Amino acid sequence: MSITQQYVLDAYRAQRLGQSAPPAPGLHEWQVVREWRDRRAFQAVVAERPARGRLRHTLGRWLHPRPRSTS
Repeated sequence: MSITQQYVLDAYRAQRLGQSAPPAPGLHEWQVVREWRDRRAFQAVVAERPARGRLRHTLGRWLHPRPRSTS
């Protein structure tokens, strides 16, 4: 049974019992992603790391490595 079919079945049951319908699947996914991103930024600040641009900085180091000095 797919998620959509399960949602339709749950909505039908809720209507028959006089209850409110459950939230549609995928309705709150962006809110979860935002909260996850905010939590990671907070943890970075607490650990005294930059909260923004870490991925770009890392990719830049991989794509454009600095030449090693020969001492």
